[in-house]
Amino acid sequence: MFGALGRLVSRRPWFVIGAWVVLAVLVVSLAPALQTTSEESEFLPDHYESIKATELQQEKFPGATTPAAILVFDREDGAQLTEDDQAEVARIAEELGPELGEETFVQQVVTVDPQGQPNLSEDGLVQLGIVGLAEGATGFDPQAFEDAQEMRDELEPLVEDTGLRVQTTGAVPQGLDSQEAGERSLAIVGIATIVLIVTLLALIFRSVIICLMPVVVVTVVSAVATGLIGWANEAFDLKADSSIETILVVVLYGIGTDYILFFLFRYRERMRQGDTTRGSVVHALERAGEAIASAGGAVIVAFLALLLSSLSIFQAIGPALAIAVGVTLLAALTLVPAVVTVLGRALFWPSKKWRQEPERARFARMGDGLGRRPGAYASVSGLLMAALAVFALGFSPSFDFTSSLPDGVESTEGLETFQEHFAAGASEPVPVILVADEGSLDPSSLEAFRAELESADGVAQAFPGQPSEDGTAAQFSLVLDSDPVSDQALEDVEGPIRDTAHSAAPEGTEAFVGGTPSVFADLQEAMARDYSIVFPAAALVIMLILALLLRSLVAPWYLMAAVGLGFAATLGASVILFQHVLGENGLIFMLPIYIYLFVTALGTDYNILMIARLREEAREGREPRAAAAEAVKHAGPTIAAAGVILAGTFASLMLSGNTLMVSMGFALSFGIIVAAFVMSMFFTPALTALIGHAAWWPGHGDEKAPLEERAPGEDVDVPAAR
Repeated sequence: MFGALGRLVSRRPWFVIGAWVVLAVLVVSLAPALQTTSEESEFLPDHYESIKATELQQEKFPGATTPAAILVFDREDGAQLTEDDQAEVARIAEELGPELGEETFVQQVVTVDPQGQPNLSEDGLVQLGIVGLAEGATGFDPQAFEDAQEMRDELEPLVEDTGLRVQTTGAVPQGLDSQEAGERSLAIVGIATIVLIVTLLALIFRSVIICLMPVVVVTVVSAVATGLIGWANEAFDLKADSSIETILVVVLYGIGTDYILFFLFRYRERMRQGDTTRGSVVHALERAGEAIASAGGAVIVAFLALLLSSLSIFQAIGPALAIAVGVTLLAALTLVPAVVTVLGRALFWPSKKWRQEPERARFARMGDGLGRRPGAYASVSGLLMAALAVFALGFSPSFDFTSSLPDGVESTEGLETFQEHFAAGASEPVPVILVADEGSLDPSSLEAFRAELESADGVAQAFPGQPSEDGTAAQFSLVLDSDPVSDQALEDVEGPIRDTAHSAAPEGTEAFVGGTPSVFADLQEAMARDYSIVFPAAALVIMLILALLLRSLVAPWYLMAAVGLGFAATLGASVILFQHVLGENGLIFMLPIYIYLFVTALGTDYNILMIARLREEAREGREPRAAAAEAVKHAGPTIAAAGVILAGTFASLMLSGNTLMVSMGFALSFGIIVAAFVMSMFFTPALTALIGHAAWWPGHGDEKAPLEERAPGEDVDVPAAR
């Protein structure tokens, strides 16, 4: 099949290139923009308590019930706020209100707490203004961020010549700063990725054109993939996390370059044997096409397994990455061979050394050593991964999305000022909604319920309940002892606060605890459920792909075991660095699923490339150990080059300055290094050599093929180049 594809593409290369250009132009012209969200509650299904609380809050208490922004006022000279200063704060809030966008913010800016007292810190140094979220607004859409910027612009002249300083923080300003930081990160990561790929390809091939090929190809692929993802998100109302655009850049360039390398190494190898350009393109697709398609299929399946997640963030990210890889795979099998056919020998310009067969002395020595002592190689590489994997048991998930904000932005500085002068939990009181099963609430029962809430562990203060207009519900606001986004707040809400709210609810009523820590608690529960479903489903389908590719029921088991060990080793190394060395309280909760998908899928890519070459060598009549030695010698350079480029590409995420991206960049780059240089280079071929012919049962795919069944050009003289 791949030989036929190679013949078709090599005969009509300009037609293939033109079709891709037309497709890219049409998609860019017609596709909707890629929309993302950073609202944690949008990631959860409706049946979770935090979502029920949010829905009740919006239904029963429309208006300024949810803080959209917090205005932090203090004096420029650091002195206490005088009565005149407090009056100025009230004036600014009153003048600001009508200026705010009604679609996002309510018209009133509140400067008093629920008891009617000024929102003044105990030391008198800071006063707050609370900007409420408008009815029906989410605060996480583009309009909200535009309004937040407009609010900052409006505040600047209002505080001029007053001696006051104002900083804006809270959900919407943090979202604005996160969006701007994300745009900067995307630019930094994109530039670093391109520079890295161009530099490494220059060192490997010494060719200007090959250095530029991934940039050109991925630009076309990115345009098509982003448009298709935008259509998919719009059609199925998928809510992608705000980090998806940065991840897409890395995935497209990293995986795209990998697949280009898989093809180019086989193409160059055939050209060195004296074949023509077209003949070499056909041969390269015959030999590398199946491995590329199988590897791409494994990656796509792994990403699509996220559709089984209960979290909309993964339900959106999975198809998005699957679409990106699918388009990349199609380009690797059609666009890249077409471009190579058109360029011919000019592809390698200005290098002349491409004609010389490299000695591969280093990989030949490694292959010979592995062939002689496969048990030692399997033991050392396996024990290394196992030692790191032990630390994965200490993984502590963090649900703090705000920690991804860089230092120095206004919302971060405003939050720091706020937390220095107010109780840790005052930045975002936790709402508790008490609703009657039937009829109205008994007002006399509300104070007793409030007192019970205030007695719960983790609660610093509970404000009296505010009845809804129809009298069927009441909202209580809890100030926690700890920061609402901290692990302690999550534990308090998940345990004693929810337990107290549920048990103390008067007969005939039901209580729902909302707010950020409640969302985090539900996210934790949802992630535990997803781990038990998504991981096995992805592994099962990838094993099926391996079984079909290798025609074996044995090899897929130890190949997937190796990948699982690589996943655990990667997570363990991340725990060692960030939790033990750098002293972080935890790692972002999404990290294990990203590691699993990328390390499993991309690690399987390298395993497929190595095992396919090993089978090819075995079918030449070599015994298992000799076949493993030759596979390392010939496939080793390809895997090493692809591994270095992909690991470096993922490592560029660490330049973003975003803690989420830093941890993800380290984990994924380390995981690729493990997958390429430990698992695929040593562990997999060593195990295959030890298991011998039984690894290919029942298909016996390693048996030497009869001459009439061999692929074109196999064991025959290659015609001289023309």
